[in-house]
Amino acid sequence: MKKNSVMKLAVFAFAALSTISAATAQDAEPVAASDAAAYIFNTVLFLVMGMVVMFMAAGFCMLEAGLVRAKNAATICLKNIALYSVAGLMVWLVGYNLIYGVAEGGLIGKFLWWTPDDAFALKGGTAADAESWYASGSDWYFQMVFVATAASIVSGTLAERIKLWPFLIFTALLTGFIYPIQASWEWGGGVLNAGWYKDAFGAEFSDFAGSTLVHSTGGWAALAGAIALGARKGKYDGGRVHPFPGSSLPLATLGTFILWLGWFGFNGGSQLALGTISDAIDVSKIFVNTNMAACAGVVSAAILTQLVYKKVDLTIVLNGAIGGLVSITAEPLAPAIWQSVLIGAVGGVIVTFAVPVLDKMKIDDVVGAIPAHLLCGIWGTIVVPLSNSEASFLAQLVGIVMIGVFVFAVSLALWFALKLTVGIRASEQDELMGLDKTELGLEAYPEFVSA
Repeated sequence: MKKNSVMKLAVFAFAALSTISAATAQDAEPVAASDAAAYIFNTVLFLVMGMVVMFMAAGFCMLEAGLVRAKNAATICLKNIALYSVAGLMVWLVGYNLIYGVAEGGLIGKFLWWTPDDAFALKGGTAADAESWYASGSDWYFQMVFVATAASIVSGTLAERIKLWPFLIFTALLTGFIYPIQASWEWGGGVLNAGWYKDAFGAEFSDFAGSTLVHSTGGWAALAGAIALGARKGKYDGGRVHPFPGSSLPLATLGTFILWLGWFGFNGGSQLALGTISDAIDVSKIFVNTNMAACAGVVSAAILTQLVYKKVDLTIVLNGAIGGLVSITAEPLAPAIWQSVLIGAVGGVIVTFAVPVLDKMKIDDVVGAIPAHLLCGIWGTIVVPLSNSEASFLAQLVGIVMIGVFVFAVSLALWFALKLTVGIRASEQDELMGLDKTELGLEAYPEFVSA
């Protein structure tokens, strides 16, 4: 047989086999994973995505260290590693069971510490009979790193003038009580999932990965702290806004990239399962939408700062990325890509215009966390019905208001209680010298002159 004939025959055979395989694939039933495989993959999702979210702690630390002045950089690093550790202890002691121990449609969960319980799976239980199908420790760990994220938002806003120990006391109360109580209303099956709530407002409240439950919660607590604490000395003297340039914009940019990476775990892990083909497809969709929203936030912030200020402002562009990420967090699965781009772009717009508005109000937010987390969190939560037909604009708005009033009111009361008792603000002299020297007795950059 000639060589050309052999080649033609091979091509024909390959085409025929491909057609048969495609037809078979279309007619076949989806392959179901075994209970053991689903349990393992679901657990791995929580553990791996949880580690990625944990790395966001490094992102917040680097972003904040880069945006504060050199004389406060070591202190902000200490606060970030300390708040993560305090959050871990508080979620173990009381936080987890406050979130998931709430009665159906209730307001407050159980005041009990968390203990792992995997007996059902180990004794041969099946997924069909289980309320959840993953190792209990993996879920605890994943939820704990979310709580730490909310606390990180507060540290950046209040940097350069908040005392260390009052800040950590507030962090313990935020991560142990304030965050878990409001999170239980949605993720624990509490009041925002109640039947009467759906009947009254057309749907249950929907927040897939925490635009409101995590980011706006941290933003409300930060806003309350900024009001109680006041602005840095000299920030608004003479009726003008005086910029205080950060110590390292490359470090702040690195922190933003780390946060961007961490968001894939934040949103992707919130699928809560990887035991089916459908779950794997959904996680990949979440990754794509998350990334596109961040890209759009960067581009919109860059274009707007060029138009408004005649120069691109890197710090606002960095927060544009975060604003886009926060905005898509409430619903990263349902949107088409163009919708994710729109949602993220609006996040960049919000950040660009909110920063000068806060300055006019003399609310000193060192890293721009309030616009990026609080305001973009509100936007992302409100816009969920744009892509999710099961959500209601009214239900979203009412949930935002309920959580906002609770978190802001309790946080403000706690900040003022601390202010009137132990004091929350460093002295004017300590602030002038920098908190690295006065609180830690060291400097982040000892070979350079502090600025």
